[in-house]
Amino acid sequence: MWPRPDRVALYLDANATEPLRPEARAAVLAALDLPGNPSSVHAAGRAARRVLEVARDQVAARFGAAPGDVVFTAGGTEANALAIHGLSAGRRVLVGATEHPAVLAAAPGATLLPVRAYGTLDLDALAAALDGPPALLCVMAANNETGVLHPMAQVAALARAHGALLHVDAVQAAGRLPLSLAGLGADSLAISGHKLGGPKGAGALLLRPGLALAPLIAGGGQERGRRGGTEALPAIAGLGAAAQAAEPDAAARLAALRDAIEAACLAMGARVAGQGAPRLPNTTCLILPGAAAETQVIALDLAGMQVSAGAACSSGKVGRSHVLAAMGEVEGGIRVSLPWNAPEDAAELFIQAWSAMRDRLSRRALVGAR
Repeated sequence: MWPRPDRVALYLDANATEPLRPEARAAVLAALDLPGNPSSVHAAGRAARRVLEVARDQVAARFGAAPGDVVFTAGGTEANALAIHGLSAGRRVLVGATEHPAVLAAAPGATLLPVRAYGTLDLDALAAALDGPPALLCVMAANNETGVLHPMAQVAALARAHGALLHVDAVQAAGRLPLSLAGLGADSLAISGHKLGGPKGAGALLLRPGLALAPLIAGGGQERGRRGGTEALPAIAGLGAAAQAAEPDAAARLAALRDAIEAACLAMGARVAGQGAPRLPNTTCLILPGAAAETQVIALDLAGMQVSAGAACSSGKVGRSHVLAAMGEVEGGIRVSLPWNAPEDAAELFIQAWSAMRDRLSRRALVGAR
């Protein structure tokens, strides 16, 4: 008998969205009380503008950009699309094979760059691909499914050596690892509020000083003409507060929980995708040989363990992961991503549920083989 969901309910899908941080909630509620449009010049508009610029300062300070080079968007998807649209004129577009679907969809016809077995970018293939006309290179700092970190210092050095622009999708890495626009050597950097513990509906594109950007959405001149449309002030205020509150130094606690989960599941026959590469401290991708990912997600959900089988951007669809396929994996995996407020017994509870699921699926397989 599976544990009932009302006995155990554990949210382990932070890479889809983090729980809202109290600081972000407070900022959202305060902004909701402001009637003014940030573009209006009267007192109410100026009050709204002050909140907008505080959030811009908070994001800029956290991620090493000048406030004037922070462009607010509706989320990470738009931030990535804006970078690709706004920076690719006259350039080839190169993207990693394991990039998020938002990047792949924004760059149809782009050259796909292979990854090695552990999921890190193949630097030899990258160097060969960069050898040619100017390019826009799009590389995610951390993979959303496996947590694998690309060797960004080497990627940035190769991009500079070949005169390429480098756009970094930092949606999953932001707030979980220390990172900055300049430290990465990037020309642009995309983040998303709800992956930081802010509300859904706000993101940002950070730009290298002096970098020209063509708008994806034209409008009334908001965001210095780089993104039209009235800014979603409550969501942006929450994004700023979440960026300020997210402490990468707290990652050690999540890493210990993640490591405990992996050790137990490996001992029971699982594999960990990308285990040999540096990874996000909160993320593991577990592969149980012979068990479909969707079957595991459903079984664990019935046990109160809320995990996923990949990117949460396909309207509930579960299909073969392009990330694992690019890494040479023929089976699917489940993603366990610990949130910032994961309880101390999260590893213990998950291991119990995963072990029970494994035993039940093993018994079912034995019955089916008779």
